[in-house]
Amino acid sequence: MANDPADIRGWQRLSDAVTTSGRIEEADVSRLAEIGVKQVVNLALDSHPEALADEAGQFAAQGIAYTHIPVPFDAPDEAHFAAFRAAVEQGPQPVHVHCIMNWRVSAFFYRLHRDQQGMPEAEARALMAQQWVPDAADKPEWAVWAQFIAGTSK
Repeated sequence: MANDPADIRGWQRLSDAVTTSGRIEEADVSRLAEIGVKQVVNLALDSHPEALADEAGQFAAQGIAYTHIPVPFDAPDEAHFAAFRAAVEQGPQPVHVHCIMNWRVSAFFYRLHRDQQGMPEAEARALMAQQWVPDAADKPEWAVWAQFIAGTSK
């Protein structure tokens, strides 16, 4: 959309009600408020060097609901996915979901689109691939993500 802050790292609009990105910087908080975001879901760890300090407080000051689901990059699991689903499906919309690179987020939406919303696998994979393809053949440390998107993680 015309007012989308597309210069935010990994910015992606999935629908009128859902946007995603990588890390959020301080100036982005008001920019997300300006485009009407009502909830932010953060899948990154607070301890990451690029995490926004007091992110919850900054969004609260803008009147935006905030849900933090810290997903360790080396250990995404079904509990994280269930919490993500609940936040996205039951929380205020429009919703903006982010992490640091939009990799966690793209994998989570891939599963949501494919497994819960009935999107054809190729279409869901193409959306994810705009941000990241967690191929364990390229990077063995991504095997946990290959298992996660296959729906075979714990």
